[in-house]
Formats: sequence, structure tokens, C-alpha cells
Amino acid sequence: MRFAIVGSGAVGGYFGARLVQAGHEVTFLARGANLEALRQRGLEIRGTAGDVRVPVHAESDPARVGPVDVVMLAVKTYDIAGALPAVKTLVAAPGNPAPGAVVLTLQNGLDSPDEVASAVGREAVLGGSAHISVATTAPGVLTQTGTHQSITFGEFFGDTTRISPRVATLHDALAGAGIHTKAVADARVPLWDKLVFLAPFAGLTGSTRLPIGLLRTCPPALDTYMEAASEVIRVAAAEGVTVIRNPESLMRELQGYPPQTRASLLVDLEQGRRLEVEALLGSVVRRGRAVGVPTPVMATLYGVLAPYAGGRPQG
Repeated sequence: MRFAIVGSGAVGGYFGARLVQAGHEVTFLARGANLEALRQRGLEIRGTAGDVRVPVHAESDPARVGPVDVVMLAVKTYDIAGALPAVKTLVAAPGNPAPGAVVLTLQNGLDSPDEVASAVGREAVLGGSAHISVATTAPGVLTQTGTHQSITFGEFFGDTTRISPRVATLHDALAGAGIHTKAVADARVPLWDKLVFLAPFAGLTGSTRLPIGLLRTCPPALDTYMEAASEVIRVAAAEGVTVIRNPESLMRELQGYPPQTRASLLVDLEQGRRLEVEALLGSVVRRGRAVGVPTPVMATLYGVLAPYAGGRPQG
């Protein structure tokens, strides 16, 4: 299959490299130092299983890519608006048969499929969720800090009662590349299920600036987390989605994490970077308001972190 990776950082870089190794035609959209590194040295992946360097094809101009079957969108949620022109160009590339390429969104939260659909139409969008511990440690260099990597995806609009043929075809391509892949009929379920854990986790560790080990030994903090998660579950139900996680399973999950575990939002906050506050917290509050479900705990966490959404405030 022919892939274009929009967002050739940690997540897009890793999965794109696996596709290259499997023999697929993959173009990485990049810029600046990362673009030059990919062109000159390829993509290097470092990890516990050993280091590997993968020669890749990289472009800065989506108009030079040509027709593709799949656009893998792996930018951060706050970069989606800036990536939409490139995505639209790739989907509408000359030579693509109607209805053109599909766009697989891999962002946190629930909003990216709608944002992408506003540019390319609902019929072109698949919703997905990526799970991997990997970071960009230098231009063209990725460091994987764990062994787990997976993509769960499916239809987000239209018929979500069965696994569609295009989802099945993409699943086979990803699985054949060694990517742990799960195809689902309704992509909203895994996206909401991830958000039930991640939004309260990011909100609580971010607002307290503390790792989970200290928070789970403090009953009031743990109560705050569980009530926030319950709010997310109720909003999901009001939108017609029954999530897999529940308060009991979330409690077991929290107890299983190493005590120093922090949400990536807290890491970004400590380093003064932009935060995915709107996608993780603001989205729940807005969706709750739209369906008449109160979210007071999530709204409080959102209010505490919203001033830092654009990075460290300048005084």
C-alpha cells in the first residue's frame, strides 16, 4: 500500500518505519532539521530490542507526494489545523480513485476525526488510537522506552455496526508490518475508552504536579480521579457509547503503574511546552455541556490547566 505520514515525529516515525521495513511505499512529510536528517541518514530507532536505521523517503511539499492509499495523521491535537492543508492535498492528489485516500487519525481525544472531516469529508476518515512509548531524541532519531506498540482503529462515521472492508484491508497491512493492530467496527469506543483513563490522569497529575504514586495514596486525590473518570463515562453514555473501562478496573489499573508515572501532559507542562488541554479536558467539558451532563470535576481540572495550554505563560 502507499502511505503518507503527516507528523513524522515519534508516533508517525515509528509506525511509518515499520511499514517501510515491510515493503510498503511510504512518504514522510517533514520540515527543518528533521527533514534533512530523514533525507540524509534515514530514520534511526533505538530501543531495548536493539537499534535499527531505516532509509526513508521524505518530502516537505505534499503536492510532490502523488497518490496514496492512506494518510496517517500523527501530529499533536493542537497541530491539526496547520496540517489540514497537507492532508487535503494528499487526499485529492491526481490519480487517486474516488473517493481517494483514507485518513487515519491517531490523536488523543475525540475531536480529530471531526476536524479532519471538515476538510476532506466524513467518508475519507477513519478514527484510531495509538499506544506506544517513544520519543524523538534528536532529528531523525527515535528512542522507544518500552516494548508495547499498538493501533486500534475503525470507522468513526457512517456504518459502525461492522468492520468495513477498507478497515480490514488496512488492518492486514499494519499487522503484516509487525504493528500490533486491532480493527473495530466503531472507533468511538476505543477513543472514549482511552479518554476515560487519560483525561483524569492528565488532569490530576498535571494540576498537582505529582506522579501517580503519591496521588493514589491520598484518598481525596484518588476520589477526585475516580469522580472525574465517572464524569467522562457519563458523557460517553450520553453520546451513545458504552466504554469498556469502569471505576473498578480503573482503580486496579492505577495501582499497577510504577509510582513515578506521570502523564505526558505533566512532562510537557514542566518543560514549558504546549499542552493537549483542549483535546483531553476541554472536549469532555464541552461535550458534557452539549448533552446536559454536568462535569464539575473535569471543569475544575480544565480551568486549572487551561492557562498553560499554549506553553509556559510569559509574565
